[in-house]
Amino acid sequence: MKYIGPKVKLSRKLGIALTPKAVKYMEKRPYGPGQHGPGKRSIIPKSEYGRQLLEKQRLRFQYNVSERQMRNYFRKALAAKGPTGEDLLQRLETRLDAVVLRAGFAKSIFAARQYVDHGHVEVNGKRVNIPSFRVKPGDVVSIKEKSRKLPPILDAMAASPAGVDYVERDWLSMSAKLTRIPAGTEIPVICEIDKIVEFYSK
Repeated sequence: MKYIGPKVKLSRKLGIALTPKAVKYMEKRPYGPGQHGPGKRSIIPKSEYGRQLLEKQRLRFQYNVSERQMRNYFRKALAAKGPTGEDLLQRLETRLDAVVLRAGFAKSIFAARQYVDHGHVEVNGKRVNIPSFRVKPGDVVSIKEKSRKLPPILDAMAASPAGVDYVERDWLSMSAKLTRIPAGTEIPVICEIDKIVEFYSK
């Protein structure tokens, strides 16, 4: 699924900034969208189901995946050994578009997905245009040589934060290596994973 709706409105609805532009808007308007937004004290639902649904939507849109994809990831995580929530996060975090984002080549998950879709990204020297491609430890993700002067990618690199410990970046070659599978607590997403597990376990 490729979400093409207004990112700022979605960010305000979820209560988390999904893009740099959303950060600025949410600082000015720290409430939900719509004419009744300012009157609401909080976007957090009162019911337990509502809270679980909100947390699930937060995670889903931070990786820009469809509901069907989320359920498939959860089924695989449920069947794996270890904590289900952590495995779910690890599967999402090792998607190619997520690694492109963590590497600093894109300002948002939406831009990262677009770069992969359009063939600007390579894995171990071979072009891969599947955003859901699972990157394994030791894999090198790089920007295709012909795409290395694209202004949006260069701008993203210039504005890139410090990065994450499990992605080793090389600005000169415009590449990044996934050094290991991260622990769930290292993954920079905003959600309560236990509530998501409860949501899908029903």
